[in-house]
Order: sequence, then C-alpha cells, then structure tokens
Amino acid sequence: MFLIDRRHDDLMRCHTIVLPIGEAAMARVLSRAVAVALLAILVSVWFLAPAAQAQKPVPPPWQNDSEMLRRILPPESPGTQPPPPATVPREGQAQLTLSAFLTQDGEPIDQGLVWRVYTETPGAEPPQPRLVSTSKEPTPVLSLAPGSYIVNVAFGRAHLTRRVAIAAASNADERFILNAGGLRVTAVLGASEKVRDIAVSYDVYQGDADQVGGRTKVVGGLRPSVIVRLNAGLYHLVSTLGDANATVSADVTVEAGKLTDAVISHHAARVTMKLVTRAGGEAQADTLWAVHSAQGDLVRESQGALPTHILAAGEYVASARHAGRLYQRQFTVVSGEPVQVEVVMQ
Repeated sequence: MFLIDRRHDDLMRCHTIVLPIGEAAMARVLSRAVAVALLAILVSVWFLAPAAQAQKPVPPPWQNDSEMLRRILPPESPGTQPPPPATVPREGQAQLTLSAFLTQDGEPIDQGLVWRVYTETPGAEPPQPRLVSTSKEPTPVLSLAPGSYIVNVAFGRAHLTRRVAIAAASNADERFILNAGGLRVTAVLGASEKVRDIAVSYDVYQGDADQVGGRTKVVGGLRPSVIVRLNAGLYHLVSTLGDANATVSADVTVEAGKLTDAVISHHAARVTMKLVTRAGGEAQADTLWAVHSAQGDLVRESQGALPTHILAAGEYVASARHAGRLYQRQFTVVSGEPVQVEVVMQ
C-alpha cells in the first residue's frame, strides 16, 4: 500500500511523494488522522460558540420591564395603561379645569360624565354654537383660547349648561352643581307580586303639563330596577305591563343627591283566547281576534290559535273571526288571576 503525503515548501509549492507503507503503519496513520480531525472539530466549536451567542439579539431593558409587569399585574390593571397626555397650554391660551357635583356640599362625581364645550360663531344670527372640545374625564383640564364659552355637562339624563369666560394666560377652575338625583322604578302586580322586568317598560315625562295637557318626554323605554339620573324636580311616570292596555301613571319627585325608589302597582292579568267547536275542544288556527272594552273601545287585535295578552282588570268582549264567520263572548279580568277565554263556534 502507498500513502500520499502532500508537503509545502517555502514557496508554497506542493509536491506529491508516494511512499510505500505496511499494514500496521497504515493503521497508525489513520488513527492519528481521525484524532486530528476530532481535535479540529472541538477547537472550531470552542471558538465559534461565543460568536454565535454574541449574535443572538438581546431584548432592550424596557421589553424586560413590560414582561415583568405583565406577570405581576392583572390583565386589566390600570398600571398597564399609559398615563393620559398632560395638557400643556400653548402661548396665549388659558387653562380651564372642570368638575361636577350632585349637590353643593357633595363629593365630586368621578365617573359617567360627558363634557362638551362650545363657542359661538361670530356674526351668526341667531348665534350658532360650535363644538370645540369633548371629554369623558371626570375632571378635564382643557387648553383654550381666551374668550367666552358655553359648557355643558351631562350625567345620565341630568345636565347643566352655563357660560364660562376665561382670560389670557390664566388658570380657571369651574365647579358645576348639577342638583341631581337618581330614580329607580319597580313594578308589582296587585299588592306585592313582582312581575318580570322584561314584561314592563316605563317612560319618564316632565312633571309640568302644557296648556293642552301634553308633557315633554325625558326618556322612554326604560326597564324596572334600572337607575336613571335626573335633575331634581317633579316627574310623571307611565308604566306599561305587556302589550295592551295595562298602563299606570304616577307622579314622583326626585331629590338632589338621593336615590328615589318608586313602586308602580299594576292591576292586570294574563288572558289567553281560543276558538273551539265545543267546550274544551282544540283551538282553531287561522283566527282573527279583537278585544274591545265594555264601552266598545278597541283594546287589542291579534291573529292565531292561542293569542295571549296582559289586560287591565275590567270587562271585555272577545271577537273571533274564522272562515268568514264572527263569534263573540264577554269575559272579566280580575287582577292577578290568569284566565283562558274559550269562544265556542255556535
């Protein structure tokens, strides 16, 4: 066997020399070659590993801080939210701080407020207010040009509007006393039986009526047990149970800084109607229904085999039209007593 040995002289020229070699010598040479190759691999790993580690991107410190805060604070913690930007008045402008209170000696309102700031358009007749700023912060700090402004604050249905004048390079602090309270309505059937909130709605009107008895609606379609914020004063409530004539009206006074609970008592019952060929028989489909009061006033119209309505206590006439023929029956509604009215085809 032969071993090919490549040697380099000083001139970096390569000479190839072919030497005879025995089996034992050949084994020693191969083992040395393997050892040299393993050593070269270890050396390359030793020197290249730090370089690779150095190339791994290191997150900046603020990323590490955010990750630490995320682990410590709950998901919705205010500490994870950036602070609101500070209001810095520009040159020639003034700073206006607004705050609202339910009563003169009450605590400042800290949520649920909506502030709107208007300015009047010069030369407009009549004067036209133009919105210049809106804020939902409880105590906003606004940077405005000197002049006169109209400021409105709303707290639910309670509100207050007034004019504010600010001078140049000044810090004005305006307190708004809403003189407001809360109203919560609960509906009962009869003396004390509570009804499902989903079946009742009520409207709130101004307490004072006009010359023809009309009233201005403040808010409508409210559900019982919901607190509505109102300016202090007298209000007129209209509560409706169901989809027919079970309505009750009442006057209520809202006091400033207090929650007023009003209980509305309905005197009504659930009525189900059916047209049958005999007493206790099966209800007939495709039937047109009309319910009239004892005085002949139309109360409710419906269609179907088993229409159901909530009617105020009193006397009624049920009319069923089926296959071109009309059938009628008188019935009475007693408060709190559900009734099924059968109209027999005869």
